[in-house]
Order: sequence, then structure tokens, then C-alpha cells
Amino acid sequence: MNIADAQRLVWENKVAKGFDKSDFPTEFCYVQGELAEAFEAWRTKGENLAEELADVVIYIMGIATMAKVDLGEAVSDKIAKNARRSYVTDPRTGSHLRVSDGS
Repeated sequence: MNIADAQRLVWENKVAKGFDKSDFPTEFCYVQGELAEAFEAWRTKGENLAEELADVVIYIMGIATMAKVDLGEAVSDKIAKNARRSYVTDPRTGSHLRVSDGS
């Protein structure tokens, strides 16, 4: 399934089930909760990791639609930007440090 179709189906379900379609702070809190559940599933090697990650994506898609963001386009643009970025490895820590922003 592509992102645009998924985003449309998420919104249609939200509308059909009568969920709030304007409360951004609450929706962001739900994303946090679902992300915590996904982490817990991963940490405990639970069988529901995929479902919890899907919940995170579904809430993000709902927020994107509320904000009139074409998530497919935004993700595509961000992937391209990330590909243009340059990094070096900090020899002291092994961390990757960005040296160009990809613009």
C-alpha cells in the first residue's frame, strides 16, 4: 500500500468512527503512547511490535491529514534531503556528525 492510500484510509476510518479531527495536542500524546508501547514490545521481544509500530504510523498519518500535509511527498522530500547530507565519524565517540545539511 502506498502512503497516500494509507493516509486516506486512516482519515476515512477516523471520520467514520467519530474520532476527534482537530485536537493536535492529544493526537501527539497518543503518538508518544504508541511509541512507548512499541519500545516495550521491542524491549520484551513481544510478538506485537509490528502492530505497535503500525499504530504509531496511523496516528502520524492522522495528524498529517489534520495539518493538510501530503505525507508521501514529505517523506519523499526528506529521504532525498537525507541522501544529500554528509557525515563524519567522531573518532572519540564513534557518533556520526552531520557536516552538511543536504540543501
